[in-house]
Amino acid sequence: MVPHYEISQIRIGTCLPGKDAEAWAPHLADLGFETFAVNFHMQYFGINIEEQGPRLRALAEEKGVEITTLGYYCNAIQYEEHKKNLERAIDAAHLYGAKIVSTFAGAYEGKPIPESFKKFGEVFRDLAKRAEDRGVKLAIENCPMSGTWLRPTCNIGINPRAWEAMFNEVPSDALGLEWEPAHQLIQLIDPIPQLRKWVKKIVHVHGKDATVDRDFVREYGCLYDTDEYAPERTPGFGDTDWRDVIYILHVGGYTGDITVEGYHDPIYKKKWEMTAQKHALEYLKWCRGGNFIPNPWDA
Repeated sequence: MVPHYEISQIRIGTCLPGKDAEAWAPHLADLGFETFAVNFHMQYFGINIEEQGPRLRALAEEKGVEITTLGYYCNAIQYEEHKKNLERAIDAAHLYGAKIVSTFAGAYEGKPIPESFKKFGEVFRDLAKRAEDRGVKLAIENCPMSGTWLRPTCNIGINPRAWEAMFNEVPSDALGLEWEPAHQLIQLIDPIPQLRKWVKKIVHVHGKDATVDRDFVREYGCLYDTDEYAPERTPGFGDTDWRDVIYILHVGGYTGDITVEGYHDPIYKKKWEMTAQKHALEYLKWCRGGNFIPNPWDA
């Protein structure tokens, strides 16, 4: 018997750079994006998030858009200041209306990833408890940030071997993954079977893809800048079939959103950025089945 899944349609949003969020949000809402993720990298760039949150939430709600995620990507393992700023994001998420705080897992920079597992547990058990107390989930992005297993930069949470150790250290429902296929494709990992296995731990999804040049890999290998053999792409231009992604997310019970992470495509960039993001929005909406149309007999 084929199972029947009661689903909530996955919404399609976009990532806003935190320092420009209030200026950009109205234009991106007018393009048709349904959600926002507001992202800061390593610092807040002079933005008072406790003041920005309510303003940006009001602006988004006026446009019919929900802010689902507040991102503060940092290295809380190595830098106490980063941990304090991440705690600040957890405390301020509700001001944006966000239920998710996304971040990196941190690392001892340049040391093999397993050397950071114990410290990850110490740091993120406290952070997960803080998030749980505030009704928020922490989401670890799977981005290598140009690091490797032996020489990470600021994020150990790059692949399943690390995830298994991380979730053993912090067995909390308040801690999960912010997943995107691009970060797996650049490691030559097939993202689709991985998604099937890990879908229950995914609390947020980034809409970014990659195109793997298999001929280049066969001839030269992959010990190069990833742009040479697997440039990151806007959804609709890369290797991933997002119909499969959305199907697996539904089967796994995912009810969140997919936020397009732009500003990486080597072709559709600079003055073509919004063209690419609009294309990704329409493509991902098509992959989910378009817009919901109620059955006349259910009225």
